[in-house]
Amino acid sequence: MNHISQPLLPLDTLRAFEAAARTGSFSSAADALNVTHGAVSRQIAKLERWLGQRLFDRQARGVGLTPEGRRLFLRTTEALALIADSSDRWIEAKGSAVVRLASLPSVSGLWLMPRLRALEAGDPDLRVELIIDHRESNLADDGIDLALRCGRGGIPKRNSIQLFEERCFPVAEPELAAKIGKGRPERLLAYPLIHDSDASGWRAWFGAQGLDYRPRHQDRRFEDYNLVLDAAMHGLGIALARPPLVQDVLAQGRVVAVDDRTVLNPVAYWLDRPEGDLRPAAAAFAKRIMQAAGVGESAARDFLATVR
Repeated sequence: MNHISQPLLPLDTLRAFEAAARTGSFSSAADALNVTHGAVSRQIAKLERWLGQRLFDRQARGVGLTPEGRRLFLRTTEALALIADSSDRWIEAKGSAVVRLASLPSVSGLWLMPRLRALEAGDPDLRVELIIDHRESNLADDGIDLALRCGRGGIPKRNSIQLFEERCFPVAEPELAAKIGKGRPERLLAYPLIHDSDASGWRAWFGAQGLDYRPRHQDRRFEDYNLVLDAAMHGLGIALARPPLVQDVLAQGRVVAVDDRTVLNPVAYWLDRPEGDLRPAAAAFAKRIMQAAGVGESAARDFLATVR
């Protein structure tokens, strides 16, 4: 039989093939699959006809794989392992209230993680699946229930609520901070300034002090605020503290304030959800996030309400 005329491999034969190849015996494969020796033999014959290749050499004691059989066994083993791994993940999700939450690395590590155990407390079925992503994709298309982000306002095709703003101030590693000392704000320009992909925070801070700031070659730019903070903790320059992301680092004394003047960050932190209905588990988790961020009950109800 020419297998090209059939679009799909007869998958019911692969388990019999894999068992026979693994055990080296049709009888042992039959015992493992709880079928008869003849059933295994027929399945193997069916597979060989479909492929147009001989897969086994019949030997005095059992069977051995031909070169074609060895190649197919390797691929079959990999494919079945992949299916089993996927099945394990699907089974794990059954019976659980799974919430898929997209977030930036910095927001996840510095704000969400210190609160996650408390947010999950009291709901043994809840399982938060965290998706780390910088994109502003269509949440519904990607199967995402909620998103934590940093930005300047709402995004089309999402319902958004502002969680909190932040008043930023310059910080540095303690030894560098002692060297910088106190004084006029322009003294900070003698040192490398650290920012993420958006330098608007530094522009706003210097602008509030009557100074114009533009990124310079000695300044350091990192894509994510986690790295900005790490660079400051290692003495590579001055960063802007962004409460409440830096609460733990400040409390530990790993960075300290080098200037008490603050400015409202032009960007804020938001919780987003797709338009339309929100699954009960996601709605309950969103409510807990908003409570942790200090969002009022009325605003939280409006965010969770479905507009029709």
